[in-house]
Amino acid sequence: MAKTDTTVKELVELVKKGELRLPEMQRRYVWTSTRVRDLLDSLYRRYPSGTILVWETDHDAPARDLSVQQQPYMFSTQKLLLDGQQRVTSLCAVLNGEPISVKNNKRPIDILFNLAHPEGPPVELTEVEEDTTDEEDEIEESEPIDATDRIQQRLSKRTFVVASKQLLSIPTWIKVSDIFRITNDHKLLLSHGITDENPQYELYSERLQKVRAIQEYPYVMQVLDKSMAYEEVAEIFVRVNSLGIKLKGSDLAMAQVTARWKHSLRLFEGFSAQLEKNSSFQLDTGLLLRMLVICATKQSRFKTVQSISTSDLQNAWEDAKQSIQFAINFLRSNADIENESLLSSSLIILATAFIARSKEFKLSESESLQLLHWVRAANVRGAFSRGSTETILDQYLTSISKTASVDEMLNLLRSQVTRLLVEPQDFVGRGAGSTLFASVYLALKARDARDWLTNISPSLSLEGKSHKIEYHHIFPKSLLNARGVEKAQVNEIANFAFISGKTNRWISNREPGAYLPELIATQGEGFLDAHLLPKDPKLWQLDSYPDFLQWRREKLSDEVNKLIGTAK
Repeated sequence: MAKTDTTVKELVELVKKGELRLPEMQRRYVWTSTRVRDLLDSLYRRYPSGTILVWETDHDAPARDLSVQQQPYMFSTQKLLLDGQQRVTSLCAVLNGEPISVKNNKRPIDILFNLAHPEGPPVELTEVEEDTTDEEDEIEESEPIDATDRIQQRLSKRTFVVASKQLLSIPTWIKVSDIFRITNDHKLLLSHGITDENPQYELYSERLQKVRAIQEYPYVMQVLDKSMAYEEVAEIFVRVNSLGIKLKGSDLAMAQVTARWKHSLRLFEGFSAQLEKNSSFQLDTGLLLRMLVICATKQSRFKTVQSISTSDLQNAWEDAKQSIQFAINFLRSNADIENESLLSSSLIILATAFIARSKEFKLSESESLQLLHWVRAANVRGAFSRGSTETILDQYLTSISKTASVDEMLNLLRSQVTRLLVEPQDFVGRGAGSTLFASVYLALKARDARDWLTNISPSLSLEGKSHKIEYHHIFPKSLLNARGVEKAQVNEIANFAFISGKTNRWISNREPGAYLPELIATQGEGFLDAHLLPKDPKLWQLDSYPDFLQWRREKLSDEVNKLIGTAK
């Protein structure tokens, strides 16, 4: 295996010319802006950043573009990027100032550089365990101004951050893409109101040059031999990413499938795009691949992929598509579940799809009601969050394969969760991450709980930012925090109402005793019943917050249980 020394600038140029592309087995670009931020910070500080693995080949291997703009490449020899896609794509987007293409949508990656960052090593530890939201998403519209100031003070200790409107208004924060686009320091600094009379002018100029030096950051490119077959390269890809624990099992299984079934990824991605367009369900290709495995083997584990023949996979694909389509239609039409975000687990889709397939997509009225009961109960009780998800899913698949009975699915669920219905104590300390969250939204929607100002019924597909549904803290966080209320109680579901962003901002951080009388004067008391809010003014006061929580837990548990219903 040959090794070549290269630089960030050279890698970006290879991508732009179309010489460096992706093998079909590669997953799509998945990094969040915060990961791009951390990469730039590492390169700026000249920290180690791994190697780049490519396969230089003359074969007509299935390939596709990265998620940035690339020119057609006319030569027979091409380089396919096996390891380093996320880094290389991110650097192309930032250095060229162009957006990333993800699922037919384009989104910019705007990272800001802090000219006035502290000297020395990073002041704050970088969080890398999980993807986090961008900094601007951490500021709620209803938060008081001083909360925004505190966040800005914290971010001032960083060298790179994800762009936000607040920081863009501060002269010492500059878009990283502008630093590479405008090479004249004087012109760039002047555009931010910083003249050469500023005592920090020379320091700022040196730091701008240090950012541009990221282009010269050295990478080692490991190049696999041209003589290797695509199947062998796929095996290397799987091993490299398995050892590094960088990819999910579905990504590795996808590499093995696409190595044998050429252009299959196009089928999966095309079907995924079709589902999103027609139904608003965004299902990743990994979930579709798992459904394919289920249809081919009646079990869900990816480790069996290698033993499934290509012809069996191809024959099972049409089955998998029909099964997924049935499940989505059932969830949307019968359960009022608009998209996958209202599910506690996407595996509910697969179990629903498999029982429908097992019954040849023919359900009686009673079976349909039983399946609806199972879907809602499994969603509320978190059926697939009680151990190994593959093990639990396979238990359902085995049961369905043997009996094709929805009633047996309900019996299996009862054995997992002991009780299908919820109780008031289930809400204690449970917030937006709970399996109860979406079901409370669905239960209130079933009560026709409309927006408090516009009277528009809640939906996840409303147009316009001001009409988007948000969960509002009935008792504002800032007031409860000031009283020392525990965080879990502040952010409990029982303190949530689902209303529009505009209404949320109108309420701001006023207590219920201040804004509910205004709403009653214009809307009448009916909206209180629809949203399960107390009519007793005593429960609108901050001193009564514990009593309010207990009152609403009882009401919510009753309403969620009505939603779950019973099997007929």
